[in-house]
Amino acid sequence: MKHWRLDDVDWSAFDAGRVEQAVLPLVKAAAMVERNGSDYAIYLSRVFPDDPDFRAAADRWAEEEVQHGEALGRWAMLADPGWDFRAAFARYRAGFSVPLDATASVRGSRTGELIARCMVETGTSSYYTALADATAEPVLERICRLIAADEYRHFKLFYDHLRRYLGRERLGFARRLAIAAGRIRESEDDELAFAYHCANEPASRAYDHARCIRAYMGGAMQVYRRDHIARGMGMIFKTVGLKPRGRLSGLAARLAWRALDRRRRRYTGARAAT
Repeated sequence: MKHWRLDDVDWSAFDAGRVEQAVLPLVKAAAMVERNGSDYAIYLSRVFPDDPDFRAAADRWAEEEVQHGEALGRWAMLADPGWDFRAAFARYRAGFSVPLDATASVRGSRTGELIARCMVETGTSSYYTALADATAEPVLERICRLIAADEYRHFKLFYDHLRRYLGRERLGFARRLAIAAGRIRESEDDELAFAYHCANEPASRAYDHARCIRAYMGGAMQVYRRDHIARGMGMIFKTVGLKPRGRLSGLAARLAWRALDRRRRRYTGARAAT
């Protein structure tokens, strides 16, 4: 199946009157992270140096991630003509880096690395679906639907390789669960917080992780609905070796929704206080 290209998006359909100002900073930040996909391909090539099939797949994955960033950045410049995507991304690259000198996975094993990649694709697939459902601007909705479909396909890509490596490394359930949970917690690390800073704050303002993650998460959590969480939980369960559908998955999704709602209210309150 031929992959979509930037020219496949009908940019002439952009409707400035339907741009949600609460969503715009989120899109700008996401453009930073997605555009940085080429560095992750370098990192993965060093973790899997003797696996040409996976390396080729990772290179194609990275090309699509970079395109996601280009699409989001182009849309954001339409929504905010005064915003300079290239300059913002240059700031981001100067201040945030992937461990390109790694010779082994930071997760302790190749299986662990693939679990972490599945978690990332689970999160992005759910997030872009939520963004698409939250926006009334037709071009952004189209872009987010295209990206969400890509991210779900990327999840399946990493999951297929995960199954292959599980046969070799035999990582136990407890370790798989710990890696998955750890990668979910990393959603509040500097990658997203610094992206928000570079995309939305002037260079003259000093970066503060707490302020930026509060701003990003406070906005991002507003777009989620129960069905987004339920779908993501099924993907998480599949990754760690549990049935993706069933009573346990449903219970976990309900608990996750409650936890997200509490965090959403906490972040919203903290943003209002500042």
